[in-house]
Amino acid sequence: MASYRVAALYRFTRFEDPAAIQGPLADLCDRLGVKGTLLLAREGINGTIAGEDAAIAAVLDHIRALPGCADLSPKTAWAERTPFHRMKVRLKKEIVTLGEPDLDPTDAGTYVAPADWNALISDPDVVVIDTRNAYEVAVGTFEGAIDPKTASFSDFPAWFRDWRETVEAERGPDAPPLKVAMFCTGGIRCEKSTAFLKAEGVEQVFHLKGGVLDYLEQVPEPESLWRGECFVFDERVAVGHGLSAGTHVLCRGCRAPVSPEGQASSLYVEGVSCPACHDQRTDDQKARAAERHRQALHCEALGIDHVGAKLPSRSS
Repeated sequence: MASYRVAALYRFTRFEDPAAIQGPLADLCDRLGVKGTLLLAREGINGTIAGEDAAIAAVLDHIRALPGCADLSPKTAWAERTPFHRMKVRLKKEIVTLGEPDLDPTDAGTYVAPADWNALISDPDVVVIDTRNAYEVAVGTFEGAIDPKTASFSDFPAWFRDWRETVEAERGPDAPPLKVAMFCTGGIRCEKSTAFLKAEGVEQVFHLKGGVLDYLEQVPEPESLWRGECFVFDERVAVGHGLSAGTHVLCRGCRAPVSPEGQASSLYVEGVSCPACHDQRTDDQKARAAERHRQALHCEALGIDHVGAKLPSRSS
């Protein structure tokens, strides 16, 4: 039976002194055995934590007592073991990096509930944009959505400005205003990107409340317009409808999700490399990765956590 609660959360709000929040929050998590990562900035809080149910509840109560966080609604999943090995509470300039320093992320677009999302994106007058990165889109996306093919979220503003200029030239001066619907994994990136579009003068902009995860949890699979799985930024790698376990695994070499087809490739070596990075890794890198994987398996067999060398990370 799954005994660890995994809580993904974010809140755009105004923290006048994030550093004053950092210490007490980190101390509480450490005392309760909660692990994961929480990011703090003047624009709010973002992260995912895991631990025993009562411990997670206590941390969430602490966060809800922070300015503007009373209505925090985390997404909860359950795991047989904690998907994190450490607890990190970090200070950042942004809780999700868009690179637009003057943007007010609280001035976002219109929320659309998962139950109403299908009707919106089925409207031929609505442009649907996936605000996630290319490696995430490759795992799954909504039918008919535009893939910006970005490597990181901070690439989105430049992509959108170029795309809008091209589209508006094609549509002509008499075309009706753009009507845009956007989505992301848990809601934070599409919420911030709708604020960006509003700052760029797009008035009719919508985003999926709770992101793809809420959609997959609430919308029955026979009615779903989602195709594939949804990449998640933890050891689960990807989830399907009902937030069931997906079929992708994580390459320990490049941190890319590897599909079942990729896992069947002779270039996939568990814990070492995948078809995407096999030819880019040196023999020394592969040897060190193989040793790290051997140690991780040994620790797993002993029932203890393995905290090895820091692995390369993927940008949100």
